[in-house]
Amino acid sequence: MTTARTAPEPRDYSSASVPRHLARGALGLALIAGPLALVPSLGPLVLLAAPLSLLAFRGCPTCWAVGLAQTISRGRLKRSCEDGVCRLTRAE
Repeated sequence: MTTARTAPEPRDYSSASVPRHLARGALGLALIAGPLALVPSLGPLVLLAAPLSLLAFRGCPTCWAVGLAQTISRGRLKRSCEDGVCRLTRAE
């Protein structure tokens, strides 16, 4: 019995626009750096705000970076898979 192999569904971490994606990144960075900078003056309780950065980044900072690349390349690149071989080409 043989089964046909299909390409996995690509994950989409992109945003609607580059400025929106950069704003999410700035918010995520502020939610990481801000609590760390404020610990000496406000105490360790302020670190509870740091996990909110995961919401802004939609995961980890690496996920945000992948999403930035996807947002920039949206509409410019085309992925096609045939016979188990996937290719990335420029869209017309």
